[in-house]
Amino acid sequence: MSDEQAKDENRNSKFETRRDFRFSSFEFRSLPAHHLPLITHHCALLAALGVLTCSSLACRRHVPLIPYTAYVVNHQSATLAAVNLADFHVTASLAVSPEPERVLLRPRTRQLYVVSATGKISVAAFPHLHLVTTLDVGKSTKDLAFSPDGRAAYALDPADHEVVFVDCQGGPSNPPEDGIPKVTFRLRLGGTLADLALSPDGKTLVVSSASPDLLSFISTETHQPLGTVEVGQSPGPLVILPDNSKVFVADTGEEKISAAEVASRKLLSHIEIGVRPTALLLKPDGGEIFILAAPSSTLVIADAFHDNVEQTFPLGLDPVAGVFRRDMSVLYIANAGGGSVLALDVQNRVVLASAHVGMEPCALALTPDPDQRLLVVADRAASSLAILRADPTSLSNDRSVLITSVPVGASPVDVVVPDFIGPNR
Repeated sequence: MSDEQAKDENRNSKFETRRDFRFSSFEFRSLPAHHLPLITHHCALLAALGVLTCSSLACRRHVPLIPYTAYVVNHQSATLAAVNLADFHVTASLAVSPEPERVLLRPRTRQLYVVSATGKISVAAFPHLHLVTTLDVGKSTKDLAFSPDGRAAYALDPADHEVVFVDCQGGPSNPPEDGIPKVTFRLRLGGTLADLALSPDGKTLVVSSASPDLLSFISTETHQPLGTVEVGQSPGPLVILPDNSKVFVADTGEEKISAAEVASRKLLSHIEIGVRPTALLLKPDGGEIFILAAPSSTLVIADAFHDNVEQTFPLGLDPVAGVFRRDMSVLYIANAGGGSVLALDVQNRVVLASAHVGMEPCALALTPDPDQRLLVVADRAASSLAILRADPTSLSNDRSVLITSVPVGASPVDVVVPDFIGPNR
């Protein structure tokens, strides 16, 4: 074989890059056996590079975010702001009654109820955000609970020592979307009213009050008291199990929570937890209660069936609020004193991530998509809404989970994300 023929054969034995593909692919021709190890090495290297390239592109090319809207209530500016969660900007802002503290979605409707400490409830409709009406509850308003069908609501007026019953339809002929609420009944109770909770079946209201320290049980059908039970000092936040069997109350004046049976209105137990409770988070299946103790920056987990403490461990500074993923895999906790949000693996009791989100996070909500991709956090001191990646994959790696922060108004204190996709302005 001549030297020129040898060179031609050698050229033909090498691989050539095809330029008609977006990513490099290679065409192999007849090769000498002694080239096989080298080719194997090149293939492995190229395959690895291909994986890295795809991974890199995947990081840059996320599936588009679903355009849910977060509705944020601002205490100081007395506004309700709408934030588009696909492109992260405020699309609308609505004036509400002074000193708003909570925003709740009325079930089965496109109405939001904004509860103000001044004794008013502003009712807003969405997606085209506008004020429907303002309900006069009394001298003050605290807490609000809806019946499962959204036709009734219950609120506290602590200044007048009253439980206020509200017809959300405003009459049987009004369709749910156009319901204008009206007060139908007021029940006076003794003591300083603190919090209320409605049983999941919608039949029993439970109200905590101090001086004396009681739980009051009230029939939603007759609007009359069913009985009371004495509990610990300064009873506050309440949770009721999904089967309507038991109610737990945070005895904020001492280091315990109390459990009572709903049907018999009897005290079942006092559970010593070693810290003063400030908030109760019920796991969606009702099996456990996650107790926040803000002054001691502590989380206590209690067994809701056996009424005992399972575990206690430290959190960030001043934990004030929390929300579970739908599948109960992760609990997100807002640490108001440290400006951070912590993600806790519920089953394994380990911290998945902790992200600095601002200055004073105080309220949380997850988007209602199947993967619950985003967590939104109202930051009172920063006057902004922080938006974070919430999926477990993002939490388990080292990249930052904070996407952005959106200015929403002065002193945001609560946020809700309805399961609705549509334009709003």
